Amino acid sequence: MVRRERWVAVATLALLQVFVVVAGSYVLSHDSAENPVSIASPKPTPTPLVTAGPVLAAAGDGALPAKGTLSAGLAEALGDPGLGKNAAGVVLDAKTGGMLFDGRATKALTPASTTKVVTATAVLDSVGTDVRLATTVVMGKAANSITLVGGGDPTLAGPKTVADAKKSKQDPYPKPASLAQLASRTAKALKAAKITSVEMSYDASLFSGPVTAPGWKPNYVPEGTVAPVAALTIDEGRSLSGPRYSDPPLSAAKAFVTQLEKHGIEVEGEITPAKAAPGARELARVESAPMYALVEKMLTESDNDLAEALSRQVAIKEGLPHTFVGEAKAVHQVLGRLKADQGVEVHDGSGLSTRNRITPAALARLIAVAASPANPHLHSLISGLPVAGFTGTLDNRYGRSDSKPGAGLVRAKTGTLTGVNTLAGITYTASGRLVAFAFMADEVSDPGAAVAVLDKMATIVAQS
Repeated sequence: MVRRERWVAVATLALLQVFVVVAGSYVLSHDSAENPVSIASPKPTPTPLVTAGPVLAAAGDGALPAKGTLSAGLAEALGDPGLGKNAAGVVLDAKTGGMLFDGRATKALTPASTTKVVTATAVLDSVGTDVRLATTVVMGKAANSITLVGGGDPTLAGPKTVADAKKSKQDPYPKPASLAQLASRTAKALKAAKITSVEMSYDASLFSGPVTAPGWKPNYVPEGTVAPVAALTIDEGRSLSGPRYSDPPLSAAKAFVTQLEKHGIEVEGEITPAKAAPGARELARVESAPMYALVEKMLTESDNDLAEALSRQVAIKEGLPHTFVGEAKAVHQVLGRLKADQGVEVHDGSGLSTRNRITPAALARLIAVAASPANPHLHSLISGLPVAGFTGTLDNRYGRSDSKPGAGLVRAKTGTLTGVNTLAGITYTASGRLVAFAFMADEVSDPGAAVAVLDKMATIVAQS
C-alpha cells in the first residue's frame, strides 16, 4: 500500500511538471544575446531543461475549489497557536490570479528564504535563462604578469569541491566551473607564449560596497550561514576545514596559484588586488552552468551564497550600482516591469535580512506569474521549487498524517529564520486546478510546530 501511494504521488508530480515542459523548447532556442552581460559567454552552449516528452497528458482547467470549504479549513489552521500571533496566508488561482483564500493576504511579514522567489523572478526576467558567469585570466599591466578576474560565480569549484566530487564519484548538478581547469588552460596559454614565471594579481571589483547586507545578523558569517559576498570566490566561500573565508577573493587567488604551480608555472612576489586593464588580452576562461540551472539550485537547496551572487547580476544587468542597495533597486525595477512589485520590500537576495518584508499575496502572485504559459522564461522558478517529501528543503517533511497526502503534490519554497517560518509554492487541487499559495508567520516560538501547520495548510490546498 505504501508503495502504491508513493507511485501515485510520483505520477501526480509528473502531472505537475507538465507545464514546465513548454519551457524546454524556449530555453533551447532563447539566445542569450538578447540579454548581453559583460561577464558572460556571448554564445553559451545551451543545456536542455527537458530531455524527454511529457509523461502524462496535460491537465485541463479543473473546477475551482469551493471557497467556503477551502477558507474554513485554512482559517482554522492559520489560527493554530503553532504559527504564533502574527501569521497570514493566501491562495490564488494561478490562471486568473483570482483570490481563493484571503488570510490577511496583504499583511507584510518577514519572508526569510521565500525572498529567493523574488530573486529568481528578477534574475530570469532581467539577466536571462542561458547566461553563464565567467571567471577569466587576463594579461596584467606589467610584462609577464597576469590577473585573475572574478565574474561573480560562487559555484566555482576549488580544491574542496573537486575532492568531494572524486570521493563521491558523482558529478554534481549543475556541474560547476573548476579552478583547476582554469589553471590548466592558463598554463597552456602561458607556455605557448614561452612564459613560465609570472607575477599575479586578482580582480574582484565587479561587486562593490559592503560584503554583508543591511539586516544581516553578525553571527551569519562566523557560523557559516553565508560567506562575505564577493565577485571572486571558490566553493561558495567555504574553506577546506569548513569555516567561511574571511577574504574570499584572496583565498581564491592563493588556491589558483597552487594550481598554476602544479602545471609548471612559477608565481613570483606577493599576490595583490588590482583592477584588470580595459581590453586586456584574455588567456583563459571557465564558465558556470546556465542561469536557469543556477536558479533551480538556488531554490531547491535554498543556497544563500548563490542567491546573493545572482541578485547582484540583476544590478549589473539593470545598470545600477553593484551593491546590496543597487541590487535591491534593480530587483524592484524588474518586478515593476512585470507589474508584480506591490507588497515587496527586499534588502538582499537570500532572505537573511531581517529588514525584508513581503506580503503573502505578492509571493503567490510571483509564483503564478512564473507558472503562466505566457512567461516560459520564468518556468525554471517552478521547476526549482522543492517537491514535498522528495527534494531539497522539503525532502524530510510531509511525513505526518495531516500532511502526508501532500507529498509529491506540493512544490514550495521554504523560509526559516529565528522566529520566522514561511512556505510559498504551487500545487494542483483535487479537481486539477493549478493554484499558488503563500503562508507566513514571523512571531514563531516553536518552529517545529509552525512547520507542521504550514505543511498541513499546503496539503489542505492540494486536497481541495
